[in-house]
Amino acid sequence: MPKHIPAPRASGYAATTDLPLYWAAWGPVGAPRVVVLHGGPGAHHDYLLPQMLRLAERYDALFYDQRGGGRSKTDDPAPITWRTHVDDLARIADELAPGPLHLVGYSWGGLLALLYTLHGRGRPPASLTLIDPAPISRAYRAEFEAEFLRRQQSPAVQALRAELAASGLRERDPAAYRQRSFELSVAGYFHDPAATHDLTPFRVTGRVQESVWKSLADYDLHVSLARVSCPTLVVHGREDPIPLASSEAAAETIPDARLVVLERSGHVPYVENPQGLWDAVEPFLREVVG
Repeated sequence: MPKHIPAPRASGYAATTDLPLYWAAWGPVGAPRVVVLHGGPGAHHDYLLPQMLRLAERYDALFYDQRGGGRSKTDDPAPITWRTHVDDLARIADELAPGPLHLVGYSWGGLLALLYTLHGRGRPPASLTLIDPAPISRAYRAEFEAEFLRRQQSPAVQALRAELAASGLRERDPAAYRQRSFELSVAGYFHDPAATHDLTPFRVTGRVQESVWKSLADYDLHVSLARVSCPTLVVHGREDPIPLASSEAAAETIPDARLVVLERSGHVPYVENPQGLWDAVEPFLREVVG
């Protein structure tokens, strides 16, 4: 089952975004601040916890719910685009992360960090830590979608779904049934589907996810990544359904980038291979943040 999440040291809503965005911070007061960008789009920061709070042992770690998800939901029917998220990040950084801007982006959050670096109107980041970043092009995203679907339709996952349906758990223990249903819905992201029980459940706001990917259209950041000038760490699980080639291309193109490939890990290394993840991330952050 998901682990206990400690209460944040501080939390609130951003005052400078036109929609108040929820934020929460963990870690020592006065420590260097790192801004953590969750995946999705349309999700929320909670599912990175408690494992990603390892950052808060040394740094003032700021998480926020991106527009349209979690405690930053909106009824505004206007489409939320990648540009919306980039502009929100610029305001969050100016309001809540003064000083050198160190971004830690997971999944879609990694792609958001790159989009901000290339197109943001705020100050440039001092470093990027990209953990299993979303594909850097529409072509790589198509490969991911096909691979994830293949995994979800595999005989092993289908057998687990049939077992759950026949278990009677839905009637006996609805909460346990919902937990198990969630685990099976994300099994394709994992090297070992048994590890899904340690991931904090989350929901994605479908219309937000759809509108953001639609706004990106046939995107391809490959060539433009040569303009990223800050130190960059790219970490990618060997068994991630997102093609390793996408992260390899990013690391090859960004001038000051290094790539670490994690064995025995899919898309969620902070659950599946935390030791390997932190062995890569912590020395990099000590080097670039302090």
